[in-house]
Amino acid sequence: MKAKFFSVTLLTAGIALTALNAGARTLIQNKGSDTLVNVAQAWAEQYAKIHPEVAVAVSGGGSGTGIAAMINGTVDIANASRKMKKKELKLAEKHGQNPVEHVVGYDALAVFVHPDNPIKSLSFAQLKQIYGRKGKFSKWTDLGVQVPGCKNQEIVLVSRQNNSGTYAYFKKAVLGRKGKYRMGTRDMHGSKDVVDLVEKTPCAIGYSGLAYATDHVKMVCVAKEDGGPCVIPSVATASDGSYPIARPLFMYTNGEPQGKVKDYLDWILSDVGQCIILKKGYAPVNKISCE
Repeated sequence: MKAKFFSVTLLTAGIALTALNAGARTLIQNKGSDTLVNVAQAWAEQYAKIHPEVAVAVSGGGSGTGIAAMINGTVDIANASRKMKKKELKLAEKHGQNPVEHVVGYDALAVFVHPDNPIKSLSFAQLKQIYGRKGKFSKWTDLGVQVPGCKNQEIVLVSRQNNSGTYAYFKKAVLGRKGKYRMGTRDMHGSKDVVDLVEKTPCAIGYSGLAYATDHVKMVCVAKEDGGPCVIPSVATASDGSYPIARPLFMYTNGEPQGKVKDYLDWILSDVGQCIILKKGYAPVNKISCE
């Protein structure tokens, strides 16, 4: 009986000690944009090395998912590849939340096709004819090209799910405020999924963040006007704003960040944090010096 009591006492003490140690570590919940999820994880991993007393839990799910979690008070930081919508801001106010926007980088939203596709450039008007609800381009031959390995030359439209900030930004920038996507798009859960499908599908066209580009897909030069200059997406063209589908990347907090959350955001915006986002294929918010 004594031995049994002694072991139970040790177990209880161990649980208490574990709880005490866990309580000494600050946990920051960070959720949202799939465009930002890779760099957010890189930030979290590096920050843990220099600040082991802070753990940053990162998850994706899309900009809308992260913003909803911030409105509901279940995350400290929401990642988004678009600005919050008016209805989201009103809902946040209704929930007693005060969203504060932090620009943490810039991204070029690239248009990808299969490497065998001979198309070199596309204008906004052409993209609207491809992706728009009333668009007239359904075959690659409508654009004056013949794609090897593409049966019947039917364009396979690859898009994102509607809770994605990338989906919302492309819709607003290319299709217009009242524009709607054509029915029958293949809506992918994540940015990488878009690139993977385009790589395997000669007929496909898709859009995704520049950071997800690989040697197995082709990035198209994009022109805002028919006959106007077209620009290849890159960190440089996202930084100077010359690429027509460049966008800021955001982190949202409820009110001005305080304590450990503020320290973390300050570090993200420092040269060290911005060098990480640059290494991941995004443009930093300002001029930085990297080793």
